[in-house]
Amino acid sequence: MGPLRKWLFAGLLVIVPLAITIWVLQWIVSTLDQTLLILPQAWQPDRLLGFHMPGFGVLLALSILLLVGAVTSNFIGKKLVVWGDAILGRIPVVRSIYTSVKQVSDTLFAPGGNAFRVAVLVQWPRPDVWTIGFVTGSPGGEVNNYLLGEYLSVYVPTTPNPTGGYFVMLRRSECIELKMSVDAALKYVVSMGVVVPNS
Repeated sequence: MGPLRKWLFAGLLVIVPLAITIWVLQWIVSTLDQTLLILPQAWQPDRLLGFHMPGFGVLLALSILLLVGAVTSNFIGKKLVVWGDAILGRIPVVRSIYTSVKQVSDTLFAPGGNAFRVAVLVQWPRPDVWTIGFVTGSPGGEVNNYLLGEYLSVYVPTTPNPTGGYFVMLRRSECIELKMSVDAALKYVVSMGVVVPNS
């Protein structure tokens, strides 16, 4: 039974990561293929080719992103974006959703943004228990009036799913800045400490 169990686990180590990777890629492609629904019926690739070929939605989504990026990178495009933001900022329900999402996306994706640029070691959820967090900025607004000293806004992700987590404000002196990249730190968190980043 010993060799059989060894072969079974060896097979799982090869098959499981491959199967999950294929499943995630398949989900991404099938989701992006839904963008084809914006095309007129006569332009649908399935109709033109006579059979379904996955991946056209990915190409269409990338093309749309590149086109929008090219248009909004010049002076006129930037003015159009500001004008569009002003219009959406006046619609009661849309304003709260759009403004919040835009602030987060500007923080995460803007070239000058500092969110998730630094991984830190913090004591969480109690002293002498350490975990990895990501600096998202500095506390501001009214909150800053109650914090004495220099504080950092830190996102502490849960493992193995880093999309859930905790937002905490910690003293800068209590955060140890790590030299590892954010990608390596995230991989360390997701793998539950199994994949150790190279020092």
